Amino acid sequence: MAGTNEKFGEEQELFEHHRFVVDKGQGALRIDKYLMSRLENSSRNKIQNATNAGSVLVNNFPVRSSYKVKPGDMITIVLTHPVREFEMIAEDIPLDVLYEDDDLIVVDKAAGMVVHPAYANYTGTLVNALLFHFKKAGKGYDEKTGPYLVHRIDKNTSGVLLIAKSELAQTRLGKQFYDHSIKRKYNALVWGDLKEDTGTITGNIGRSQKDRRVYMVYDGEGEYGKHAVTHYRMIERLGYTSFIECQLETGRTHQIRVHMRYLGHPLFNDETYGGSQILKGTTFTKYKQFVNNCFKVCPRQALHAKSLGFIHPITEKEMYFESPLPEDMTKVLEKWRNYAAHKMVGE
Repeated sequence: MAGTNEKFGEEQELFEHHRFVVDKGQGALRIDKYLMSRLENSSRNKIQNATNAGSVLVNNFPVRSSYKVKPGDMITIVLTHPVREFEMIAEDIPLDVLYEDDDLIVVDKAAGMVVHPAYANYTGTLVNALLFHFKKAGKGYDEKTGPYLVHRIDKNTSGVLLIAKSELAQTRLGKQFYDHSIKRKYNALVWGDLKEDTGTITGNIGRSQKDRRVYMVYDGEGEYGKHAVTHYRMIERLGYTSFIECQLETGRTHQIRVHMRYLGHPLFNDETYGGSQILKGTTFTKYKQFVNNCFKVCPRQALHAKSLGFIHPITEKEMYFESPLPEDMTKVLEKWRNYAAHKMVGE
C-alpha cells in the first residue's frame, strides 16, 4: 500500500472529506498525482480546484499542487460531491432570489420545498427550479453536475440558501462551511420557557440506531455521531412557548431540531421530533383548541433560516443576507403573544 485512507464526514453531507497517511516507503511524488491515484471518480481539475481553495492540507497546512509528499505526511482534502447518478429536469418553479452574480446565487427558500432531487422525489425541488432559472438566463448546466450545492436546509424549513455556479466557487465556499467560518442564524419557536436567556448546546449528532430516518444526540465522549454546537438566545418569552435565535457553529443534519429536543424544548409542530403535540400548558379544552389552531396556521416545524454571512469565493468580499420571517411563523407568533397576554382569563 502507498498510504491509508480514512473517509470521514457526515453521511449526507454535500462534500467528501478524506484523510491519508503516506506510507514509509513512498517516494517523492506531486500531491495532485498522489491524490489522483487514491481517489475514485476524482478528476485532476477537481483536485486542483480543491488545492486552489486551500482545501488540501498536509500536516494541517495548505499546500500547492507542486508539493511532493513525504513518508508520514498526513493529508486531508475536502472534495465536492460526486457526479449525480440520474439526470435532473429543469422545471418552471417560482424562485425568490435575494442576490445573484456570475459565481453564486442566494435564494429565500419557501417551506415545503425539497432542496435537491433524490430517489424519493426527482421533481419539484429547488435544484429543478434553479436549472430552469439558469437556462432562461442563457446559462446552461450539465444536468448531472450543476447547480453546485454547498449546504441544505430541511424541506419544511424556510429561509436563506446559498448555491454556487461553478465547481471552484463551490469548493471555496465548501471550505468555509468545513472551517465553520460561515455565519448562520435561525429563528425558532420552541415548546416551553427556557431557563436561561442564552446558552450553548454541545452534543454529538448521529442517526438513531433504532430509526435511521431521525437523528439524536450521543455522549460527547463516545465515537458515534459528529461533534455539533448550537448557540441560542432568547428573543421573546410567550408563556408555554419561546421565540429564540439559534446560531450554528457546526452544520449537522437536523441540528437545531435535534439539539432543542435534547434540551427538552422541541420545535413547535416538529412532527419528527415530538413537537406536534401539546407539550406545555393546561388541560382546558379551550387551550387544546387554541394549540390545534396554531398547528393549522403553521403546519410545519417553526424554523426559519434568518441570515447567512460568508466571504465571496471569487471577489473575497464579505457578503451578508437576511430573510424576513415568513407569514405562517409571523401569524403563529401573534397568536402566542395574544394568548400569553390573556392566558389567565378563563383559566
